[in-house]
Amino acid sequence: MEENQILQMAGTGSSLFQDARLPQQRDVEGVAFPAVLVPNGGPPGPGGSIDEFLAAVRSERASRVEPLLRDAGAVLLRGFPARTAADFDRAVEAFGYEELPYVGGAAPRTNVVGRVFTANESPPDQKIPFHHEMAQVPTFPAKLFFFCEVEPKSGGETPIVLSHYVYKRMNEKFPEFVEKLEKHGLIYTRVLGEGDDPSSPIGRGWHSTFLTKDKSVAEERAAKLGMKLEWTDDGVKTIMGPIPAVKWDEVRMRKIWFNSMVAAYTGWKDARNDPVKAVTFGDGSPLPADVIDECGKILEEECAAVPWQQGDIFLIDNWAVLHSRRSFEPPRRVLASLCK
Repeated sequence: MEENQILQMAGTGSSLFQDARLPQQRDVEGVAFPAVLVPNGGPPGPGGSIDEFLAAVRSERASRVEPLLRDAGAVLLRGFPARTAADFDRAVEAFGYEELPYVGGAAPRTNVVGRVFTANESPPDQKIPFHHEMAQVPTFPAKLFFFCEVEPKSGGETPIVLSHYVYKRMNEKFPEFVEKLEKHGLIYTRVLGEGDDPSSPIGRGWHSTFLTKDKSVAEERAAKLGMKLEWTDDGVKTIMGPIPAVKWDEVRMRKIWFNSMVAAYTGWKDARNDPVKAVTFGDGSPLPADVIDECGKILEEECAAVPWQQGDIFLIDNWAVLHSRRSFEPPRRVLASLCK
């Protein structure tokens, strides 16, 4: 198949959704990753098609979409009539998942409409390493939605990788490291300024991280996250952990590589932060650079990266899948919504 060619599979009766295959999908343990759904019988026509799509989401979420999400970990909805941030907001609402407020995350984001935010607004020449969303705090989203409002001129994919498979490969290659990781967990340290720094992939200031300008309120909210704060003249150092780096996925009954270790060690770098100090073992000892490097290679080897098309809605199970962002040539506008 050519790069963006879709192979449509057999549709199922009156369902609006039809399985499809893309050349960038991977076969992981017999499952197509990510799953892809397109309109049954081709793209919907003009007119009331967005309402038809939303009605189909409401009626077929439990029977059609969620089984795919459980099996594959991620579902790409392509060719449906969502075109704007407002359409995307309505689509997220139609799925019916409860919103998760973005408290404690590192990425600079802007609220666009309703429960829709910009994805990480760091500069286009920067790659964002693989991570589970908000793995460095105890309250994290169970599901993420991404939406492509403006497709990139080139690059800018959001690669994804199955977490249990990363755990499996790391445990085969570095069993002693994984044993120590499971015993001690990780400590994440990040220095924040007051305001956001859009030039940094972790440039969210403490005002927007804790949704307040009051230090005492920030301390209360940090304490609820299990985070310690150390105030400086122009900002604050946040210390989170020890926090587990490997979790148990109750739904799929398997261990998952639930951490931002590679992202922090290689990507938490700006004027305030040294990435090597950003993450350590839970006992305070440093992480071995060679193992981090190998983990980064495994993540890249096992990932699937589907080029964005305008209107794409990407539903990701944050318990099953790590995601990243490749550098790109503008324009590109990808929006996000986080769910409990």
